[in-house]
Amino acid sequence: MAKAEAAAVAVPRHLGLILDGNRRWAKEHGLPPMEGHKQGYETLKAISDSAFESGVEYVSAYVFSTENWNRSRDEVNYLMKLMLWIFKHELSNFMKHGIRLRLMGSKIRLGKALVKAIIQAEEKTKLNDRGTLLLCLNYGGQQEIVDAMKEIVANGTPAKDITPELIEKHLYAPGIPPVDLIIRTSGEQRLSNFMLWEGAYSELMFTDTYWPDFTSDELQKMFVEYAQRHRRMGK
Repeated sequence: MAKAEAAAVAVPRHLGLILDGNRRWAKEHGLPPMEGHKQGYETLKAISDSAFESGVEYVSAYVFSTENWNRSRDEVNYLMKLMLWIFKHELSNFMKHGIRLRLMGSKIRLGKALVKAIIQAEEKTKLNDRGTLLLCLNYGGQQEIVDAMKEIVANGTPAKDITPELIEKHLYAPGIPPVDLIIRTSGEQRLSNFMLWEGAYSELMFTDTYWPDFTSDELQKMFVEYAQRHRRMGK
């Protein structure tokens, strides 16, 4: 789809991506799982760039869930090294394209080097205004709400004063708009604990395509479908 044509489509302000199928893609290509994750990141760069080019302001990518710690030690170690590499060595790419980088998740268990790299990347890119890429790392929607409530209770807030607006202020990335559209690849049709609060009224779309094979053309077709949906928000 050409830029002018894409610009005529009402795109979501906030796009959520569940990057599923990296390991199955690697297996079908006779490659180790790590190669699937590596290709998955290359796809994320291409898809997020296409989304921002189309007018999307926020892209939240589910790159490592709180449940993913249960995978093999080798795979977890590789993913953590990949995340460290992204936050440290991809900064020039984010700066070049004007992308703000933010963590969406808990820093617990991430390791000192990775946490330091995250903080530095967030600080360096904070003034970039072409779009915001939120990497959902060590993220779980239920845990996010639990952590928000713990902060509120620790602040001594009476139960009668707890409101949805107050809870939102204590989420991992306060200030971001709700997720308008969530896309999941690889044929699975569930949220898997992704953006439970922020995605309360999200439109949902699913594709059988494995994440490494997901293309900008398929994304743009989903934007066309999204523009045709009537979002009533419970009204």
